[in-house]
Amino acid sequence: MENTLPLPMQPRTIRNHPTLLNVATAATGFIRQIAIKPFTPRSRRREFLLKDSIPRFHAVRNALFKEKGSGDIPTIVIGGFVPDATEAVEFQRPLFKSYGSIYYINYSKTGFSTEMFFAQLADLIEDINRRGKKPVIFSVSFGCGLVNAFLRSDENDPFLRIRGVVMASPVLCTEDLVRTEREKGSGVRMLESNLKRILQADATNNEELDRQINRARRCFQSLFEAGAENRPLNRRHLSIRKRVMGVIEKTSSVGGYERVLALKGFTAPAGNAAIFTGPALTLLAEAEDNLLVPGSPTLNSLRKPEDRVRMFPRGVFRDVVARANGDAVPHASLIFHHHCYNPLIEAWYDKLLTPRLFAVA
Repeated sequence: MENTLPLPMQPRTIRNHPTLLNVATAATGFIRQIAIKPFTPRSRRREFLLKDSIPRFHAVRNALFKEKGSGDIPTIVIGGFVPDATEAVEFQRPLFKSYGSIYYINYSKTGFSTEMFFAQLADLIEDINRRGKKPVIFSVSFGCGLVNAFLRSDENDPFLRIRGVVMASPVLCTEDLVRTEREKGSGVRMLESNLKRILQADATNNEELDRQINRARRCFQSLFEAGAENRPLNRRHLSIRKRVMGVIEKTSSVGGYERVLALKGFTAPAGNAAIFTGPALTLLAEAEDNLLVPGSPTLNSLRKPEDRVRMFPRGVFRDVVARANGDAVPHASLIFHHHCYNPLIEAWYDKLLTPRLFAVA
């Protein structure tokens, strides 16, 4: 990897020796690769039922991974648009492993099917249940919308047992990121502009689709680099940066487009309907308004105590706030603000060990 980071962001020894930077980054990535291994549930009944109904079956199958931990509370990680689940919680991995094994669902880079995602998630939960355990589903941004849709779908049958649900910076509908035409004012955000272009693109025009997805790639790269700006980065940060940029580049135009279509299929949350009646944790970053648009249905509902209690009757709600001035926590910044997120996550997991603490919301 080229040494492209600003000088203040790198340790002096490493930034003066690009070769050492490459070696250190590669070594960190290799250690992660050993720990995080591909995983296949014993039964993929629901997934195989889709074989004849989904034309691009293999193109939309997501990749599953497992990292062994200790304890009886496994965690299933579901990421946002980017990065992959295996990268999104790099700085939460030790925490999760202290409670149980971690399972990751990385979206296919060549396509996406909400139906396939539901089937694979249900098969994974069933596999964990057969091992005598109930997982926590930890979702981030766009992944929260998928979890919300899953919990309301037929695939979430009553025989599947879920220990709890965590939603970090939830995006539950398109209107959280893209305003309707009649909503004006306060400028157009970079991500909003890109999503609008993708949603309006002619899917049959490959050249146009490639052009709009390439714009989105540059947008996500810019958002990640903005998070890294003017902060010290260690080898883990640099390794994750390399992998995040790789995921952005390797996700095909069709894969990116179909993820956006999945977002388009989400429905806005209803303040009078429960999303999950078991233990839940919702984490809202202090600067959510910099990415989510004014009038975001999800943000507005979660900021109303009466609505969020109806959405999560046994829910815990926390604002994630930076300790230092001038470093406001942005949307889903689990990598760069892990020190702000992790104490809140750990406290909630500790409560799961004593269920009676969740008896009263």
